[in-house]
This record gives sequence, structure tokens and C-alpha cells, in this order.
Amino acid sequence: MSALPGGPIASRPLHFIWILDTSGSMGGEKIQQLNFAISESLPEMQSVARGNPNAQLLVRVVTFASGARWHVGSPTPVDQFRWSDVSAGGVTDMGQALTLVSEQLKMPPMAARALPPVLVLVSDGQPTDDFNSGLAALMAEPWGAKAVRIAIAIGRDADTDVLTRFMGANTELRPLEAKNAASLVDFIRWASTAVVKSASAPATESDGSGQAPAAPVVPIPQPPSADPATDVW
Repeated sequence: MSALPGGPIASRPLHFIWILDTSGSMGGEKIQQLNFAISESLPEMQSVARGNPNAQLLVRVVTFASGARWHVGSPTPVDQFRWSDVSAGGVTDMGQALTLVSEQLKMPPMAARALPPVLVLVSDGQPTDDFNSGLAALMAEPWGAKAVRIAIAIGRDADTDVLTRFMGANTELRPLEAKNAASLVDFIRWASTAVVKSASAPATESDGSGQAPAAPVVPIPQPPSADPATDVW
């Protein structure tokens, strides 16, 4: 980055984390369509990242079932990211997943001058562990509280109340309700493209000092409408 006033802004990291329910109730078509949707969204996600070279988009994946783990643990530049399918089985330890994410939003390893992270939680059920403590751990970290938090509810049994609490007061949106494969694909694409574009846009702004601006509140773009197909989960 140039030290001169008005010089170019250095690339600022934008961490994008999928938080995916892989419990037993996600088996069959749901997990197949989730794998398909994320894989299919990658080229568009990469295109969005190329459109803003002042933001470095880094992708990770957490899965939760009986426990939680990093499916992709290293912050991976999106142009190097390759999707590896997840499988379903076990219960729904959502609280553990949020705790796992919170540990990576501390400073360090997070940089103070990063862009607000984007956290996308996808679930079809209800937490079977201590969701409250996991959410509290996430919100206790400054980057957890500043994060753009999106929730996608799959099917009629998803607990939209806890997903709404995950999203918090930083958005007027309710959790997106994917009731069939088509709407799931649309919502995954929206979260990985339109939301990323909005979250990375502040990196191109400058006050003329040559310094990157402080992390703003990110406006959430309008999501697509749910697919009206009668075939529902």
C-alpha cells in the first residue's frame, strides 16, 4: 500500500464461513442439494471476488452434527477453493459450531483491519446442545458482533426462532426458508454472491487519506423470493 495520501488501498481480508447442519435429518435429497448448490455457486462467487480486487475473499466451512468440526479449516482464497461434499448423520450440535467459529474471530487470528466477516448458517432442525452459550461466545467477539449473519432454514422442521437470534439486530431479514431444492439453490447463490458483493464494497471506499475505512455496518441486499413449487421438504 502506498504511504502517500490518496494512494491505493491495500487488499482487506473478507472472511466467509459456511456453518452447515449435517445432522441425520439432512440425509437424502437435502444434503445432496446442499452440496450441489454450494458447488454450483462457486464460479459466481469467484467472479464477484475478481470484481473487487481490494478485498481478499477467504472461505472456510464448519459442519455440525454430533459435535462440530472444520470441514475446511484454513482461510482459503476463493479462487483456490474447491468444494468437497459433506455427508449427513448424527444430532444437531449448533452451539458447538458457533463456539468453534467464535474462536477464529478473535484478534488474532483475525486482523483488526479486516472487512466484516460473512457467516452463513444453514440448518433443517433444532439445536440439540447449548445453543445459547455458543451464540454468546460468538457475540462476545467484536468480529462476531460485527459479522454479516445470514441464516437459511431448510424444510418445515427448522427452528426459525434460533436462526432469527443468530441473525440478530443487524438485519431486518428473517431467516430464508428453503422449502424445496430450487429455493435452496437460489438462497445459497444469493448468500455467496450478492451478500459477498455488498460486504466487500466498502473496501473500495476511501476518505482521501490513503487508509482503509473502519468496518461499517453492511447493508444486506434483497434476497430472492422463495420458489413457489409445490414439492416441499
